[in-house]
Amino acid sequence: MALDIEEQYDRIYRYCWFRLRDRHRAEDITQETFLRWLASDTWRDTGQTLQYLYTIARNLCVDESRKPAVDPLPEDLPAEESDPLLSIALRHELERLSPEDRELVLLRVVNEVPVGVLCRLYGVSRFALYRRLRGILKGLRQRLEG
Repeated sequence: MALDIEEQYDRIYRYCWFRLRDRHRAEDITQETFLRWLASDTWRDTGQTLQYLYTIARNLCVDESRKPAVDPLPEDLPAEESDPLLSIALRHELERLSPEDRELVLLRVVNEVPVGVLCRLYGVSRFALYRRLRGILKGLRQRLEG
């Protein structure tokens, strides 16, 4: 799999930011993720580079989230939003999701991680992943429209 490092770096940063809600901590974790990825030979033999990157980032974020958080509601969202009211409503609804569901939405919808990679990452079938994601997105859509 040919990997665009700059694009994946941005996506891993965005993933870490959504998990940690702190720009500086997300930058540190993203950098540490790629340092560990480059230092390891394990990923080269498996052909699962993207899954390996997200596994490292997830584990580092879990370790980092055990430390006290500085700001639970940040104002420096990395992606630009065109409608501030929609952004506020969406952010509120995403906060209501469980951390696992929020992570799945981020990985699939925002970072566009392939379904196959997500299935291996979560250890579920494609059908189970599609069903779970469809349920989450349907619930979000209904709450945003209501």
